Amino acid sequence: MDPRPDEFRLVMGHFATGISVVTTWDGERPAGITVNAFSSVSLDPALVMVALDRGRFITPMVQRAGRYAVSILGADQQALSDCFAHAPVSPGREDFCGAAWTPGPTGLPLIDGSIATLECTVVQTFSAGDHDLFIGRVDSLQHGREQVAPLLYFRRHYLRIEESAEAPVEGKPEG
Repeated sequence: MDPRPDEFRLVMGHFATGISVVTTWDGERPAGITVNAFSSVSLDPALVMVALDRGRFITPMVQRAGRYAVSILGADQQALSDCFAHAPVSPGREDFCGAAWTPGPTGLPLIDGSIATLECTVVQTFSAGDHDLFIGRVDSLQHGREQVAPLLYFRRHYLRIEESAEAPVEGKPEG
């Protein structure tokens, strides 16, 4: 028995994720969309994956360009997350949400103030349900504001880290 989409979304909302904005070029203009389906895939070579709904405006742009960037948002960048998720705000997504941005080392638009950024070349695309999974080779990466906590998404709400404690990972030693 297949779960209903609303039920599946509710259950998957229990998995906290970071918030990122995936960007590429729409001709000569930057374009972006809020995404939380982003993950590392491989360390060697460095590969990441972003899942984009085939019905979203940006999916054919990434297919055409064969490249995308990921700007990982900090806790103070909720307004950008909302806008790139197509909230009814001004300036809107069609105006790149008024976001300050800089071309990265490979020329893709990177959102200023992000806590980390990656520029990627698509090496494989997989069709999965109503999404395309774009596996990207990391061509460039930068870490930004180390002291800023990430903007998180949990149970269909933003989640911020107010107080935290670090604990070592017990398991396979890092090599």
